[in-house]
Amino acid sequence: MKKSPALVFPIVLAFTAALLPSTPARAELTLTRADYTDRVQAIWTGQIIAVLVVLEFEHKTASVLPIENHPMLWEGKPATYAPVDDDWYYEMAAVRAFEKHGIGLTVEQLGQQWLENRCGSWGGSEQARFNLEKGLKGADLGHPRYNKLWFTLGPQFSSDLYGALAPGLPNVAGRLARTFSHINGYAEGSDGAVFTAAAISLGFTTTDPQKIVREAVKILDPNSPYRQSIEQVITLADAGKSFEDIVHAIEDRWHSEYPATNNAVSNGGLVAAGLWFGRGDFWTTMNLIARAADFSDADCNGANAASVIGAMHGMKALPTALVAQFHDRIIGKGMGSVKEFTPPVDESIIELARRTAVIGEKFLLAEHATLSADTLCIPAQTIAQQPAERFVLADLTRYWNPDWTLERAGFGGAGGGMAGIRGITCLEGDILATYPRDEVRACLLRRTTTLGATPHLTLEAGTEPGRAWELSVYADNTLLEKRVISSTSTARHWETLDIDLAAFAGRETTLRLYQRVFVPNRTAGNALWRNLQLR
Repeated sequence: MKKSPALVFPIVLAFTAALLPSTPARAELTLTRADYTDRVQAIWTGQIIAVLVVLEFEHKTASVLPIENHPMLWEGKPATYAPVDDDWYYEMAAVRAFEKHGIGLTVEQLGQQWLENRCGSWGGSEQARFNLEKGLKGADLGHPRYNKLWFTLGPQFSSDLYGALAPGLPNVAGRLARTFSHINGYAEGSDGAVFTAAAISLGFTTTDPQKIVREAVKILDPNSPYRQSIEQVITLADAGKSFEDIVHAIEDRWHSEYPATNNAVSNGGLVAAGLWFGRGDFWTTMNLIARAADFSDADCNGANAASVIGAMHGMKALPTALVAQFHDRIIGKGMGSVKEFTPPVDESIIELARRTAVIGEKFLLAEHATLSADTLCIPAQTIAQQPAERFVLADLTRYWNPDWTLERAGFGGAGGGMAGIRGITCLEGDILATYPRDEVRACLLRRTTTLGATPHLTLEAGTEPGRAWELSVYADNTLLEKRVISSTSTARHWETLDIDLAAFAGRETTLRLYQRVFVPNRTAGNALWRNLQLR
């Protein structure tokens, strides 16, 4: 039976928060049912409003003007209902799954709900739908072995629900987010889900967004790039840097590492900065998110920040005129590459909040909360650091061809957010696609081994339609092959190579295959590798 790569890949254990300095546990949280439902309604409604007021800046240039006077438009007209968007549709499907299977819901069961409701319109979530349609299940759906956009923020904008289900219990929220985020992401992607869910959970306990950011990040391992992005925000803010200085520093450090405009790491930093300087005010925070939006996933960032504000303050924090525009309805027949939802959506936001609170109450009682006269008493919970979940692009060869090492590969951005970004490193069945992290130093595959009596290196090298790259093959320091792999058609182009290594027979030899992307008069693109064999 095939093992899940999520189980095969070793997880590096981290110190728990119990071994590290931590903030003393807060007092027990008391929450009336009415207040809980109101805050959950604000989480749903806040993210919807945020998407619609910030959407025009998604993957585009930032706003330099205040946005609070902008009309909330949908398809060019003032919105009269809440349209369906991926920021909340996947969470709506999760509510249905919890109602069907209970709080013991598994990621496999959530996947079936996705398949039933036709979730997965863009990015890593679309890749998850493709995987579901191929018959994959559970944590395989978001794992780098099968999902090329595992590091993007689909898991993050799908995780508001898990914070809403565990008010004041950030470890429970983080556990749910880690588990269910594997449907459309892994590692950096899942870390974004965990941080967001923990922040929303903590929003029920304090009205200080800076405290929320400081505490929520502790749930992630220090080696997580996502945690490092959030801590960069905190460090620079503590040093007195301005909002603009901080978001520029975040983008300069992390967006060059993760070029996709919907990558989790740099967008997570922008959410944290928006919350930090927004002081819990809805419009202040949305304006900051819009100002930081240069070629980022601004609407998703606004939605996550709005969910934290909703958890902190409830419906009173949201602009009443915009709330009224929805007429308490979410309506939609399709979205993006999914033309027909099953079934079409026509639901009450208030009723969705009530259903969410019913599920959340079950989680709370299972976690030793008590209910008396419609008031929930929720035990204090100190953040506990989760075990690390790390994956680097070099790990892809363990699933493709473990005899070779992959060096200097870059994340690229093809398929992630803004269209037209060149390059991505990923697995596609038996094909390894690569793009250099450093275009000057190139990307390479390396193997050192003792060759046999009549050695040959064989491989198929390909390129994407309309793209080109240069292949160089070395045995030790000897250049054996140099050619441009190029496609001028609308189809991929493949070339088969059979390289005679007789001059190195019987010797320990280092083989290097370089991908360079400086090809005159051609557009650079992925190198495609398959059937790499040493005979």
